[in-house]
Amino acid sequence: QITFYEGKCFTGRKLDVCGSCSSFQDRGFLNRVNSICVQSGAWVCFDHPNFRGQQYVLEHGEYPDFYHWNGRSDHLGSCRPVGMHGQHYRIQIFEGSHFSGPSLELTDDCSFLQGQGWDKTCINALKVYGDGA
Repeated sequence: QITFYEGKCFTGRKLDVCGSCSSFQDRGFLNRVNSICVQSGAWVCFDHPNFRGQQYVLEHGEYPDFYHWNGRSDHLGSCRPVGMHGQHYRIQIFEGSHFSGPSLELTDDCSFLQGQGWDKTCINALKVYGDGA
């Protein structure tokens, strides 16, 4: 679930969304969004209706004003959840550009790469396989 607020710091009229929303205006909400609260999942929000325009990926958390998620405008017109489902997925990270150098493959969430044996200081390329996100 994601909640959009017209005012900063979660004030003013609000719009609660639980799935894809192709037009905030069709739901009676103007396209001015000054704060956002993401209660669950990850979301892609768009400047314009019908999933058009600049995209912003927002993860779980609070965004008290548009500078925390955009920085230039308080306009949003549509959103949809990021597909976080799938049974067959993996990611491969590479130290070098163009998928070169040492690599590591992951099939589960990993909050600390060094704990998986990755002792490199950077990642310059990655490949995502399967139906995960």
